[in-house]
Amino acid sequence: MTRLKARIVDLIEALGPIPVNEYMALCLFDHADGYYTTREPFGTAGDFITAPEISQMFGELVAVWLYQAWLASGRPMPVTIAEIGPGRGTLMKDMLRTLSRLDPDLANGAAFAMIETSPRLTEVQKQTLAATPFAVRWHETIDTLPQQTLLIVGNELFDAVPIRQFVRAGAGWRERMVGLDDGDNLGFFAGAGSVDPTLLPEDAAGAPQGAIVEVAPARAALMAAIAERIAAHGGAGLFLDYGHLQPGVGDTLQALRRHDHEDVLANPGEADLTTHVDFAALAAIVRAHGLDAHLSTQGHFLLGMGILERAGRLGADAAQEARQKIVDDVERLAGPQAMGELFKVLAVLPRGVAVRPFAAAD
Repeated sequence: MTRLKARIVDLIEALGPIPVNEYMALCLFDHADGYYTTREPFGTAGDFITAPEISQMFGELVAVWLYQAWLASGRPMPVTIAEIGPGRGTLMKDMLRTLSRLDPDLANGAAFAMIETSPRLTEVQKQTLAATPFAVRWHETIDTLPQQTLLIVGNELFDAVPIRQFVRAGAGWRERMVGLDDGDNLGFFAGAGSVDPTLLPEDAAGAPQGAIVEVAPARAALMAAIAERIAAHGGAGLFLDYGHLQPGVGDTLQALRRHDHEDVLANPGEADLTTHVDFAALAAIVRAHGLDAHLSTQGHFLLGMGILERAGRLGADAAQEARQKIVDDVERLAGPQAMGELFKVLAVLPRGVAVRPFAAAD
């Protein structure tokens, strides 16, 4: 039993079952034993590999998109270029290199920001960016960013934000809780209180017994805060994550450890807990703030941004083995059987501003 699991068992014994969102928050962000506060989750030696770690092409094309959004908005200055949930810092490193080549004046004049809550990951990011000539500042939330135009990117950010789950039990819905069975093992149970039906998706009424729906108030609050910033000061946002473009019924909570799935209750604090992102819900929040929200798959986005052309240039003078890796990386990032369909993209722009590969009326 992990140390955090023992603490969670003690907590439930003392106070009773806890909601799924509280369980996720403890597993991921507990100061002493949380997953993101105690371990190195990224890369082949970790539990999963993110797109920036697969190929430099990902960060380069994200930087090109942010640059195009800045141009389309009238080249506003001063401007903050930020990444939220920046992992090891690889994406920002590739973005800084690309932006400095695209427009040295922008790169030298912009404020660069990393929004990170984990002190341990902050140190990793500082090491990754140690050689960059640009000043990068760290923030725990977006609240402390300068009050100016904001270009912000988040890759695999929203999937780790804790969500609430509700289960169909009897005539109504109950909150899904983590409690203890007769053997003092962690298990899922239906909570005692009924659920406000306005929290449920439209198709929940016809769901069968035992069906599960997910809502993400913390995710919605984060998206609202970002949209409010862009609406007030201008800018753009790009968010890439695995999820669905239309809301629905179903349990997407999963645990990833050593590049494989495991029981989400098995090893609290030692496995990454994630859920699929409801992109339609995020887009609705963005539009409610008077901004345009564009949705696509990651494959559509990367192909539209020219990943094939970039791969061709990278491979032009490379050896055969290196060329094959580039081809494999493109397939992994943009292919329909890999990340290309599973991962979705939300682009946030001022109303009427068009930036490829999204049309103004998308």
